[in-house]
Amino acid sequence: MQLTITKAKKLKEHPNDDSLSFGTIFTDHMFNMDYNPEQGWHNPRIEPYSSINFDPSTMVLHYGQAIFEGLKAFSTESGSIQMFRPKENISRFNKSAHLLCIPELDEAFHFDILKQFINIERDWVPKAPGTALYIRPTIIATDAYLGVRASHTYRFFIILSPVGAYYAEGFNPVKIWVTKSHVRAVPGGMGEAKTPGNYAASLYAGEEATKNGYTQVLWLDGVERKYVEEVGSMNIFFVIDDEVITPMLNGSILPGITRDSVIALAKNWNLKISEKKISIDEVLKANDSGKLQEIFGTGTAAVISPVGELKYGDRVIKIDDGKVGPMALKFFNAITDIQYGRVEDSMGWIEKV
Repeated sequence: MQLTITKAKKLKEHPNDDSLSFGTIFTDHMFNMDYNPEQGWHNPRIEPYSSINFDPSTMVLHYGQAIFEGLKAFSTESGSIQMFRPKENISRFNKSAHLLCIPELDEAFHFDILKQFINIERDWVPKAPGTALYIRPTIIATDAYLGVRASHTYRFFIILSPVGAYYAEGFNPVKIWVTKSHVRAVPGGMGEAKTPGNYAASLYAGEEATKNGYTQVLWLDGVERKYVEEVGSMNIFFVIDDEVITPMLNGSILPGITRDSVIALAKNWNLKISEKKISIDEVLKANDSGKLQEIFGTGTAAVISPVGELKYGDRVIKIDDGKVGPMALKFFNAITDIQYGRVEDSMGWIEKV
């Protein structure tokens, strides 16, 4: 397919790097491509960032058939731009597409488009420490039809946003609240897909957490309501008696790219690392016995997010006196050093733009 490029006639003013928040500013252009059964994926184009107009009956608005991804591009001290594990994100995008009955994309084409698009917007990649260009590929169902079935037509688009820290706390411990009353996903459902409905399912409990002074919700399994699964926007890790533990993937947990990176680094460092079922009672018992050393979340947006406080029912526990733990700091430094090109990429995770 031939990529068409239409440059914006009027460019936006760039924000100061030190004033960036998360997901509020978007670059001059966007990528668009369409799908129909006759032509397949076709008409790839980079064009000025603009609104997308749809019929009120467009299926994504009524039935939620959509997927998205989130990854980042970074500016290095040498002035080059690089992405962190984009091929893993592209592969996960297709897995989500399969689960949502959306036509899959050619992964090599998707990767090439990402590089071309970021090159066009390379002046938007911020340079200040801790900043990045956030990349949001999305597919939505576009049939104008009211009826429960998979759409026949789709729009694939990518937008870019220069970002700072995801959490206002920055790399400081956050407080998480374990919900007893709500579930986000169950095995056999959509929990392992990156689809908007999963995030809509988290909103009510998230509002409750915020009202109680907590940053995020820690979800338990939807069947027995006792096994830890993930936080709203992160996978979760525990350090118990020098063992790094994360819940095993079970069909209702998103297979995070940063989660996988932490596991790979832990194995590379010969740490004791386990993917297994772990109950909230086990976590509390480990805390009571003095064996719970750290809790931290992992995700593209925050990279590593230390947890300083956890609330479950009437129990409130402080983790490591509310400080950043050495394991969280070690993983954070290792991953961000690779992302920003401060160390050699011995893991083969970097793709130059």
